[in-house]
Amino acid sequence: MEPIREQELIMTRRQLFGRTSKGIGVMALASLLNPELFAAEARDPKTGGLVGLPHFAPKAKRVIFLHQSGAPSQIDLFDYKPKLAELAGTELPDSVRKGQRITGMTSNQNSLPVAPSMFKFQRAGENGTWISELLPHTAKVIDDITLIKTMNTDAINHDPAITFIQTGFPQPGRASMGSWITYGLGSENQNLPSFVVLISQANALNRDQPLFTRLWSSGFLPSKYQGVRFRASGDPVLYLANPEGIDGQTRRTMLDSLAELNHITEQSFGDPEISTRITQYEMAYRMQSSVPDLTDLSKEPDSTFELYGPDSRKPGTYAANCLMARRLAERGVRFIQLYHRGWDQHNDLPRDIALQCKGTDQSSAALVADLKQRGLLDDTLIVWGGEFGRTVYCQGHLTKTNYGRDHHPRCFAMWLAGAGMKRGFVLGETDDYSYNSISDPVPIHDLQATILYNLGIDHTRLTYKFQGRHFRLTDVAGNVIKKALA
Repeated sequence: MEPIREQELIMTRRQLFGRTSKGIGVMALASLLNPELFAAEARDPKTGGLVGLPHFAPKAKRVIFLHQSGAPSQIDLFDYKPKLAELAGTELPDSVRKGQRITGMTSNQNSLPVAPSMFKFQRAGENGTWISELLPHTAKVIDDITLIKTMNTDAINHDPAITFIQTGFPQPGRASMGSWITYGLGSENQNLPSFVVLISQANALNRDQPLFTRLWSSGFLPSKYQGVRFRASGDPVLYLANPEGIDGQTRRTMLDSLAELNHITEQSFGDPEISTRITQYEMAYRMQSSVPDLTDLSKEPDSTFELYGPDSRKPGTYAANCLMARRLAERGVRFIQLYHRGWDQHNDLPRDIALQCKGTDQSSAALVADLKQRGLLDDTLIVWGGEFGRTVYCQGHLTKTNYGRDHHPRCFAMWLAGAGMKRGFVLGETDDYSYNSISDPVPIHDLQATILYNLGIDHTRLTYKFQGRHFRLTDVAGNVIKKALA
């Protein structure tokens, strides 16, 4: 009798469950006792989204999230505090701080001196919204924007804060917002990923915080819902082009054969990730024709580049990525995530925030204006902001010409534009030090609930069962910001 090889005795937990699900195995019996445990998700054949979604008529079909990584200073951009000029250099009062924790970068300072903004503010738009001189282009589209001045978060350091705003939880492992949305709604374009990520580097001189791929991960959701990062140079997506000596027909034949092998393996092991792999191979094949057309900007008129600014001709810049976001929106991509690094200004803030605004202001405003003139702003939601704000007190040495600001989670500014949002509207007020919210505080989960609401999703009903619990983007919190809705 031929001896049994050792590798034939080795069986993973996934293989065990896959094999015992055949016939009346352990898991098959469990499914008979409780059919809900193994109920297949019904999917819309056109979009790939869950049947039954959206839950109600949506305002938005897609989202463009312009994440300003590192945390822009609300005091220097949106939260005008003229009284601070009289308080320059004075100590932050205990009655304002209220014993709230601060980071280890300033907790050992002997003093927390008030640092008013060096920049002038002006009124803009029909409602006279105050806005910094650093944002002249944003001022021109302020009537199309909902400005929230009282965002707040539980996290005080970058990694948990950016993880929180992207996934609804400060620790790694959860699915990103883009993954949740594409899992629920699917895609309008089967030739492009439903969730695309674009990254641009800092305009500031100081080094900034890193970005991790888990920020656009699908977490415990199937991996086909993770974000696909487009690169600025070479092939936009790695390994998309055919290798040398391989033509399109050869690749098609190879993929067909590979799909047959994968189907056989899937039947043997019952691993859903194999099905995902087949789907991703097919998407890559379709992207060979759709991506070159997407990234070819030669047909864009000069007026478009003038609108977005001179950097829009340079691949990988924030301006070029904003233009690419418009092109992705036109093609029905569901969730478009931009990350722009460089806003972590613990020192040399006046210099670096001016450089950052010079590199982002025109193109951010151009995206609003461009979508509006094309009729796309009515069903596209744009979100702009960082993971938290900056302190009113100075980090390091305060001078008349220079200051830095530490992390501040208690109140910060974000803006939204487009589908479902009230235009030319300001929500929330902060105290005279831009330290605490005194009206309409908006937690991160409320922002996430509102984004989902505009997409026609009840955030409490978009769930996924994992390890015995039904998870959702907003965890166990979140309320739609009804005051900000049109």
